Amino acid sequence: MSKQMKRMLIGSIAASGLVAVTAVVDLVLGIPYSGSMVFDALFLVTAGIVIYMGYETLKEST
Repeated sequence: MSKQMKRMLIGSIAASGLVAVTAVVDLVLGIPYSGSMVFDALFLVTAGIVIYMGYETLKEST
């Protein structure tokens, strides 16, 4: 796998991690997205899927 592909995977994992953190903060404090539990749950699930898929792809490439 090329360096550019690895950077893109790491970037998508980092972006998904940021989405997951903001969703958790929203669940706890209700600040970024006004505390909508449905959206927070969907954000957490999709961020987890993207993180998992990115991690597995990185693991397979090495």
